[in-house]
Amino acid sequence: MSEDLPFIGQKAAWQEWMAALASERMHHAWLLAGGRGLGKAAFARTAAAELVRAPDAPRPDHEQHPDIHVLEHLPANDDEAKKKADGKPYQTKRNISVDQVREMIRRLATKPTLGERRAIIIDPADDMEKGAVNALLKALEEPPAGTYFLLLAHQPGRLLPTVRSRCRVLRFAALNEQELDEVIRRDLPQSDTETRRAAIAASHGSPGVALNFVEHDLGGIHALMMQILREGDADYHLRGRLAEEMGTRPARERQLATLELARTVLANMLHDASAARQMRLIEAHGTLTRLGIQAPTYNFDAGLLIMEIGGLLASTAMPRETAR
Repeated sequence: MSEDLPFIGQKAAWQEWMAALASERMHHAWLLAGGRGLGKAAFARTAAAELVRAPDAPRPDHEQHPDIHVLEHLPANDDEAKKKADGKPYQTKRNISVDQVREMIRRLATKPTLGERRAIIIDPADDMEKGAVNALLKALEEPPAGTYFLLLAHQPGRLLPTVRSRCRVLRFAALNEQELDEVIRRDLPQSDTETRRAAIAASHGSPGVALNFVEHDLGGIHALMMQILREGDADYHLRGRLAEEMGTRPARERQLATLELARTVLANMLHDASAARQMRLIEAHGTLTRLGIQAPTYNFDAGLLIMEIGGLLASTAMPRETAR
């Protein structure tokens, strides 16, 4: 893969995209499907830049190009918008709204600014409001000439079948250990070998999870999670230690990273679990997924949240214990 690409791995997906660009009949809508943290966002923006690239010209900056439009979560309020403008971490709204999609559709009434193609990125499409999905569907059914859609989906099943059926699916694979190590070395060059190895083992192929593991120092939390999964936690002792490891005032990003790590370890255990345990794993994973959707916009008490995570993990190890 070319060294100037801002993502690592996903060679098959990139080759498929480039082959489609070179073909005479480029599909107008693409569904970039795969778990969180696999590099779909960087891929989509690079793919969009390649789409609008002028012949014999360098690939343009996707942030500056007038024919690349990105629909993503907006800041939660004016204060959070100011944080974004200042380059600080900020909270976002829970969904991509119907107004955002309608504004995008209004732009489609005009021709592309610099060339014959434009790209619409929706990141992630599975976080659109119901009205936004319905509005998008009309554009997918009758796309303007030269307009191409890239829909990112962490959980494609949450999208309407009518939306999925109009898209060509581009699947994103887990990264191998060498690729994960390369990602960590590139983005967190200060990381040590032992931490990288632990992060790679815990991430199960997700560079996003691996980076969070290193950046937020989740080694102790991961070890306790695995102990709860093995032994259960009937006396709440391990959950108490988990809360101590999390800290009394953890940053929101650390909480979100912990949620994603818990989802990852549960998903990985599904392969070798008994049928009875699989049902508990699936139920706990679903609850963690819902918490992950709510957490960026709701002010959960950090202590209660980590106890909830621990309870869900314990519920998969102890048949008679229910998550609290």
